[in-house]
Amino acid sequence: MKCVIILVRSINQLSYTVLLPHSQPVFTFLSETKEWMWSQSTFSVKQTCITNLNDWSEKAVASRIFLYTFLSVGIICTVVGNFLVVLSIAYFKQLQSPTNSFVMSLAVADCLVGFLVMPYSMIRTVEGCWYFGVLFCRLHSSLDVMLCTASIFHLSCIAFDRYYAVCNPLLYSLKMSRSRIALLVLICWAVPMLISFGPIMLDLHISGVEVQLPIDVCVFLVNRIYAVIASLVAFYLPSSIMLVAYWKIFKAAKHRNTMKRERKAAKTLGIIMGVFLIFWMPFFTINIVDPFIDYSTELVVWDVFLWLGYINSSLNPFLYGFFNRSFRKAFLMFMRCRMTSLLLFHCIALLS
Repeated sequence: MKCVIILVRSINQLSYTVLLPHSQPVFTFLSETKEWMWSQSTFSVKQTCITNLNDWSEKAVASRIFLYTFLSVGIICTVVGNFLVVLSIAYFKQLQSPTNSFVMSLAVADCLVGFLVMPYSMIRTVEGCWYFGVLFCRLHSSLDVMLCTASIFHLSCIAFDRYYAVCNPLLYSLKMSRSRIALLVLICWAVPMLISFGPIMLDLHISGVEVQLPIDVCVFLVNRIYAVIASLVAFYLPSSIMLVAYWKIFKAAKHRNTMKRERKAAKTLGIIMGVFLIFWMPFFTINIVDPFIDYSTELVVWDVFLWLGYINSSLNPFLYGFFNRSFRKAFLMFMRCRMTSLLLFHCIALLS
C-alpha cells in the first residue's frame, strides 16, 4: 500500500496532501503556516516550519536567536572540549593508559558528533525544514546513528576495561593487551558503521513504512524491525554490559582494599555512565516504542530527546576535567598556552 501526494497550489499557499488508498487524507502540509497537519492517529506527527519569509515577528526572531545561540554554545563546547581530551592524551605520556585509549577514541567520536552532525540538526530544529537534499539527509542520519552508537560502544569498552583493572588486576595486562585494545576500538567503529550506513543508505530501515515525505523534510522514520534491532545493539545491550560491570566493580571495591586511584577512576567512569543513561534513555525508549504506536510521537518530543543525547557528547570532557586531576592539569596548561599565544600575537600586531 503506497501513499499518494497531491499538491494543491493557490495564490497564497501550497499544500501537500497525502492520501492512502480507500482512506481520508493522512496529512497536509501548508506552506503559508509551514505546518504538517495530520488528520489521522496513524503517523500523527506535527512539525512546525518557522522559516516562512513573512514570519519575522519580534517573538519569532527572538526565539530563533535564542535557540541558535544556545545550541551553538553546546556545539562549540562539544567540539572544543573533546578536542582538548584528544590533545591531552596525545601530548602527555602520563595520560596514555589502556583506559585512555578508549577515552581518546570516545572523544574523537563525540568531537565528530559536534562537528558533522549537530550543526545540521541545529538548523533543522530551529528552522523546522531541511535544506540540504534527500541524499544528504540519508548521509546525516547515517553519521548521526554511527557516531552516537560508537560513543556508546566506547563507554561499554571503558566499563569492560575498568572491570578487569579493579576486579582482576593480575589478569589485566593479559586481558587488555595493546592488540586486544586495538581490536575493541575497531569493533567500536565497525559495528556502528554496519548498522547505520548500510541499512539507511539502502532504505532498509524504512522498508514497509509507506510514507513519502517532501524533500524539505528530514524525519528519521524506521520500521519496527530496525527500531528493535538497532536500539538493542546501539543502546540496551551496551548499557546492560556497563551496568553489570560497574555493579561488580563497586561490589569489589566495597569488600576489597583496592588502590585509591582505581576506586576513584571507577567512580568517575560510573558517574559518566550514569549521565549517559539519563541523557540517552529517553531517546532510545521512544525510538523503540514509536513504530508500535503508529508513529504518533510529536516531532518536538523527538527533537528534545535527541538533543539530550547530543548534550551527553559535550558533557564527558567536563566530567573528566572535574573528577580527574591529570586531565584538569592538561586542560589548564593548554588554555594557558592559548592565552599566552593570543597575548603574544596581539603584542606583535601592536609593535608592527
